[in-house]
Amino acid sequence: MTAASSSEADTFPKLLAGLAGTRPHAPAYREKEYGIWQTYDWAHVAAQVNRLAAGLVDLGFARGERLIVIGDNRPRLYWAMAAVQLLGGVPVPVYQDSVTEELAYVVDHAGARYAIAENQEQIDKLLEIQKSVPSLATLIYADARGLRYYQSLLSYDEVLERGAKRLQASPGLVADEVAKGRGGDDAIMLYTSGTTGRPKGAVLSHDNLVWAAKAGAEFDGLKAGDELLSYLPMAWVGDHLFSYAQGHVVGLVVNCPESAATVLTDLREIGPTYYFAPPRVLENLITQVMIRMEDASVLKRRLFQYFMALARTVGPALIDGRPVGPLDRLLYRLGDLLVYGPLKNTLGMSRVRVAYTAGEAVGPEIFNFYRSLGVNMKQLYGQTEASVFVTIHPNGEVFPDTVGKPVANVELRIAESGEVLYRSPGVFKEYFKNPQATSDTKTADGWVHTGDAGYLDERGHLKIIDRAKDVGKLNDGTLFAPKFIENKLKFFPHINEAVTFGHGRDFVAAFVNIDMVAVGDWAERRNIAYASYQELAAHPAVCDLIQEEIERVNRDLAHDPRMAGAQIRRFLILHKALEADDGELTRTNKVRRGFIGERYKVLVDALYSGARDVHIKVDMTFEDGRKGTIEGDVAIRDLVPQHAMPLEQAS
Repeated sequence: MTAASSSEADTFPKLLAGLAGTRPHAPAYREKEYGIWQTYDWAHVAAQVNRLAAGLVDLGFARGERLIVIGDNRPRLYWAMAAVQLLGGVPVPVYQDSVTEELAYVVDHAGARYAIAENQEQIDKLLEIQKSVPSLATLIYADARGLRYYQSLLSYDEVLERGAKRLQASPGLVADEVAKGRGGDDAIMLYTSGTTGRPKGAVLSHDNLVWAAKAGAEFDGLKAGDELLSYLPMAWVGDHLFSYAQGHVVGLVVNCPESAATVLTDLREIGPTYYFAPPRVLENLITQVMIRMEDASVLKRRLFQYFMALARTVGPALIDGRPVGPLDRLLYRLGDLLVYGPLKNTLGMSRVRVAYTAGEAVGPEIFNFYRSLGVNMKQLYGQTEASVFVTIHPNGEVFPDTVGKPVANVELRIAESGEVLYRSPGVFKEYFKNPQATSDTKTADGWVHTGDAGYLDERGHLKIIDRAKDVGKLNDGTLFAPKFIENKLKFFPHINEAVTFGHGRDFVAAFVNIDMVAVGDWAERRNIAYASYQELAAHPAVCDLIQEEIERVNRDLAHDPRMAGAQIRRFLILHKALEADDGELTRTNKVRRGFIGERYKVLVDALYSGARDVHIKVDMTFEDGRKGTIEGDVAIRDLVPQHAMPLEQAS
């Protein structure tokens, strides 16, 4: 491969060639295995990708073909995607926790003949679906553990060996294939989460992703050698953009954790400078901090409370470059020594220069907590169809109630219906094999319908209200924005998930999922015994706790004239956690509202019939894949609505 500068390179194979030529010994990837970090430089990565690509050619892989990639974040799986792109093929990453039915749909729809899997767990799923998707012919595994007696499989190393021999016979193969690549070629196919039906395969080009990677890097000054921890699913567009695309465009160091269980430890060891986390991860981290503080000494708790109160005003001001008095600056430095520094180290954020959150609304308290510590936390708004970036908070203009301003070369407009539309160089090519969905989403002149309702405020910042299709009205005409209400509920650490109902009805009602960790800790401190999620969720004291938090949300809604009539009047705590394996959530943990309404119709009917409790029995999928049922009695609570009042009277 010949070196090419990032300004000239229009495909990822060309970018990789440039990095291998100009920064051959700079770290590119790290992987933690058996507690030890292994580092791979760009020269090693390029050599591996070249051999793997040649090995795939030897197996009959052709330009334009699609290859399934499934597993946890591993350098070898990222290199597999690069090898496929080098040959003009299209990698199709799949969520590693997909059940066989979901995996079979993607493999069949993509028409993939090849798949590379991380380990035995994923190979077993692929072997099972071969019966229904016979076109899937070639299975390659990266980790051989447990696969010794499996037949008709190829190891990653075997493909590398075949590639080495092929390159000896055809030394110009790689250079020829790289030269054929064009920016407009398909680079990847990512299946969207599908909250209302089957997932759609969004096709993104090299041009789309290279533009987005550069735009994001320039916006926040990313530079070669910046470190990030790649721990979110490879099938999610955010990981592909942050880890893979920006890794190649900027020369980032991509660190792969040992396992999902070691992410926080690995985060502390690496100390990334560039960080992304969805709101739920940020909330869980704070929950852990607060639980630890409950166990701390009185002195430590008082120090924490004092310095965090100071940090709420001083921390964000220092990040934004606003003036801070000498005494406050001195006290903040002391707080950094005693509280903020150790806390950031515990969270793995000691070196973070820029951090993003997106995907769902994040509570102002949670958002401000991290900024108080001196972490430059920002919100961004994006979609798979945008190659991620639509808006980002600019430095000095970070507001928890907005998602920022448009990135350079992104056009934004609000339709008369209130729907947000955008147009940019990152706009996806198409939905694979779905021209109708493509034309419904993308206009002939390139504008994308986001499906989100929102508006631009007086500062030019975008505010997202809810999914446009979900915004409705109560029977009295009151605006009903379910996600807006649900996000307010989820700002409380004891509430993990919520689903609200109200469109076309007389009042708003809610399902609540408790957070097992936070509520479990709360219960243990009060000597409340429980043996399962179901027992804990049904305990009257837990119902009282959740009721108090919903009443606080209602008080907040009462201060908003548009939403005062949408206060929650009745609620119940579900007897089981909502799960993606049961079809209740997408693989990116978004609520499948319509499905839940149908699946739990007996509960919805009970909420609106005046019932005090109801018996429910539903099918469920256990962690090991077995099917079963769960049943129980669910109590329903009534709430008294708060009197509406002007916002300025809020206390």
